[in-house]
Amino acid sequence: MDRVETEQRDEPQTDFIYCHRAVTEVLKFGSCQFNSGHKVLFLIIPGNPGVVGFYKTFMRTLHRKLGYHHPVWAVSHAGHCVPPDSMDMVEDASSAAENDVFGLDGQIEHKLAFLRRNVPRGTRLVLLGHSIGCYIILDMMKRNPELNRMAQTPQGKLMTPVLCGLRYVAYLPIFLLSLLPEALKAGLIRLALGGIFSLDHTVVQPTVGLLSGDCAANAMYMGGQEMKKVLERDDLTIKKNLEKLIFYYGATDHWCPVQYYHDIKQDFPHGDFRLCENGFRHAFVLDAGREVAQMVSEWISVDFRT
Repeated sequence: MDRVETEQRDEPQTDFIYCHRAVTEVLKFGSCQFNSGHKVLFLIIPGNPGVVGFYKTFMRTLHRKLGYHHPVWAVSHAGHCVPPDSMDMVEDASSAAENDVFGLDGQIEHKLAFLRRNVPRGTRLVLLGHSIGCYIILDMMKRNPELNRMAQTPQGKLMTPVLCGLRYVAYLPIFLLSLLPEALKAGLIRLALGGIFSLDHTVVQPTVGLLSGDCAANAMYMGGQEMKKVLERDDLTIKKNLEKLIFYYGATDHWCPVQYYHDIKQDFPHGDFRLCENGFRHAFVLDAGREVAQMVSEWISVDFRT
């Protein structure tokens, strides 16, 4: 393949839209307008914070490994992106508040609204969830059984109690950080992540955006609801969709103890549950996006041949 053509295929498009009344960032590798001629779409549902820029290396590698045949998209969580100057954080403040669009339930409805608006019926949809994104996907399948194919990776369900009410304490320092020049914020982020030997530097700029204040506040608000609502495994939905699911658990994941892997494997002996043997961290996008994409592409290639 010509090098220039390859470089063009490796460049994504970023769209900002209103979805479920909230600003939403959509990162797209491959076809940017989906139509009935497309048969397969890979869609990433991120963890929290739901910043699609964190997944750029993972998406680029996955798109390449799939031979550029299928579009790979990621949709941000509502309000987890810095809107362009022409847009506000919400399209209709009263409606967004009424529907609690930044809360966990609102984020699930936000993803379903995105699919209804942007993906034609009959599309073979491969959903890839990271962390709380896996929980969101399971709930999407429960609310809309027509979702016909899913892979989850990585790292299982978010189940550790962390900041709920205490998130308010963080608002002031985040606000003060948001006032700093962009270059200084980027420098501080590089310093904070300096201990990661193989750091993927494409994550720096998305992190700068997260420090806008509103984005971080929305992410912490959603996180507080996760700690209150994500309290048990949805065994009924898993049982109904077992043949459609792949779970990938971290071996040293402080968000998801290894015991969760052993428990689900025992309860669903015929399911596809995998335990990481590669030492990937929960936030794999920081340094292992390429490796995880390679692994996922191998799973999917086998699935597409069957």
